[in-house]
Amino acid sequence: MKKITPYLLAVSLMLVTVLTACESTGVNTPVSDSEVVKPADSAQPADQPVQAQGNTADYKQSPFLDGKGLPPVQDRLPKEPKLTNELPKDALDYQIGTYGGTLRTVRTDVISDSDLFIIENEPLVNTPGVLGEEITPNVVQSYQVSDDQQVFTFMLREGLRWSDGKPVTIDDVKFAVEDVLFNKELTPTLPLWLVSSSDETGKPFTFEVVDEHTFKISFDKPYGGFLIQLAVQGWKGYTDFLKPKHYLQQFHVKYTPLAELEPLIKSAGFQPGEWVNLFVSKDVLNNEITQPKAVGFPVLSPYIQVKAGDVIEFERNPYYFKVDSAGNQLPYIDKLQSTLVQNIEMVNLKILAGEVDHSYEFISIPKVPLLKENEQKGGYKVYINNLHRTANDIHLNLTYNDPVWRKVVRDVRFREALNLGLDKNEIVDTVFYGFAKPSEIESIEHNVEKANQILDEIGLKKGADGLRLGPDGNVFTIPFEISSANSDYIVLAQLVAEQWKQLGLDVTLKQIDGALWTTRNKANELKATIAFTPGPVQWARTEWGQNTWAPLWDQWWNSGGKLGEEPPQEAKDLFQAIFALRELSLEEALVKRNDIRTKIGDQYWYFIHSEDIAAPVAVNARIGNISDKGWGIAQNFAGEQWFFNK
Repeated sequence: MKKITPYLLAVSLMLVTVLTACESTGVNTPVSDSEVVKPADSAQPADQPVQAQGNTADYKQSPFLDGKGLPPVQDRLPKEPKLTNELPKDALDYQIGTYGGTLRTVRTDVISDSDLFIIENEPLVNTPGVLGEEITPNVVQSYQVSDDQQVFTFMLREGLRWSDGKPVTIDDVKFAVEDVLFNKELTPTLPLWLVSSSDETGKPFTFEVVDEHTFKISFDKPYGGFLIQLAVQGWKGYTDFLKPKHYLQQFHVKYTPLAELEPLIKSAGFQPGEWVNLFVSKDVLNNEITQPKAVGFPVLSPYIQVKAGDVIEFERNPYYFKVDSAGNQLPYIDKLQSTLVQNIEMVNLKILAGEVDHSYEFISIPKVPLLKENEQKGGYKVYINNLHRTANDIHLNLTYNDPVWRKVVRDVRFREALNLGLDKNEIVDTVFYGFAKPSEIESIEHNVEKANQILDEIGLKKGADGLRLGPDGNVFTIPFEISSANSDYIVLAQLVAEQWKQLGLDVTLKQIDGALWTTRNKANELKATIAFTPGPVQWARTEWGQNTWAPLWDQWWNSGGKLGEEPPQEAKDLFQAIFALRELSLEEALVKRNDIRTKIGDQYWYFIHSEDIAAPVAVNARIGNISDKGWGIAQNFAGEQWFFNK
């Protein structure tokens, strides 16, 4: 098999600053949809957009919506629809698509489908290709940034509507901010990304309504990375700043007296007076779009959930705000269907049988040869993109509630010895078949003799059976508990166990259900595990595994000291460096990001063994507007552009 050279993120990101879009027109000049369209003949090339003026009677809709008693399509679109540009021009040979079909996906989690989550995610502003090279208006019509990068002004799209047909208004923004974010009962602690300097002592953002379409978000210090926060950081979507007030106010005590809420509270299974729990159970955040409570909830995403259960079903949003350059309202595909399966092996069997149309994040590299051999039989095509995160890092929980465990794993010399015991070249060859490279964040030196010497020096002597003993005189065991959701986790854990056993360490493996893994991780009950992290790959991401290798420290940091356990100063310095990236322009952030890599490498907080990892995905061979360039996850962000070739 031909080896893929992964996309070089750092090179692409060095090209421009986060505010490229602003700078191209002058910092104080609004950035708007200059590419927005007026419908044209369907034969018009995709790279020849037309202006959003004149006759709008030629906008087109899917035949799926015919006969449903809806207003004409031009009355369901905003005055200036969004011309989709989710991928950079050089990443996709874009075609005008055709309507129809059902996209079938699978999932191993009861309620979460990563494929559909990304397809459905709609941020206020976006960054085509998830690269950070430019920031374009998305849900909003335009944005403007002050010279000092402290004030961000956004204009809503005139005529934008929720999926139930109700208009999106400035009241929806006010409701999201004033009645949810600024409500101490609903939001006791404001997220750090909405606080100056990402510090619990910093001042929260301020909010101002300018007119019926315009609002401002302001900070008391420069915030060069705020737009990237909105566009891609944490896949936030629009739901922090935009909520359907007309729907949610019926569950909010400010608008509906508590006495009237009590029957609903009781029916939902909550205690009297627990209106906050009721509201949270009714509000759907962007990462909850596949949960049962999303059925019937007004959204701005391309699809609306119509059925929950083992098979989750979505249908096209008749009020979706995007069009192609020929005036066709998107999405092209009419329905989404997500089926729950037992495990990863069942996913692969369904792909081979031609029963899956898209399978992002489910195909491990070792499965690629088998899948390639059966492409024609299964009616699919395997694409090799680049992974937007690491695949499977090694985590030892530094905050696990066991004094003996803490004494050992918190010794940086112990972690250094474990890193020396890792043969990263063997990991790359065995786990990724060479479709990656050893990470140099931590030393790639493989030296078993030196590692054993360090373990001897710190007092982890070997017993009669050759196994090292902890400070309590008992065999020191590293008990890996691995989620069954990813088959490559098991392969890596088995390999690491063998490598660390050469150091005289007792290493055990246990495979557990993905939902149980999540529960145990949140409860600080995992001592050792395998999990991916986005931070080492994407400069804009704050997830460097803190919630896995130090859950209690992570809770303390994110709660402003109200929860969890206070970290040591060197961990605080790392957290501060990670979160400070959001304050900076791209040029500054890329420099500071190297500081984070250095801090990880010096302290071996967790073990990042591989980088530049390929991301295979099997896609129905009939689906158009799919590319093998750039990050695989960026393809899902462009899911409304996919279509079935007839």
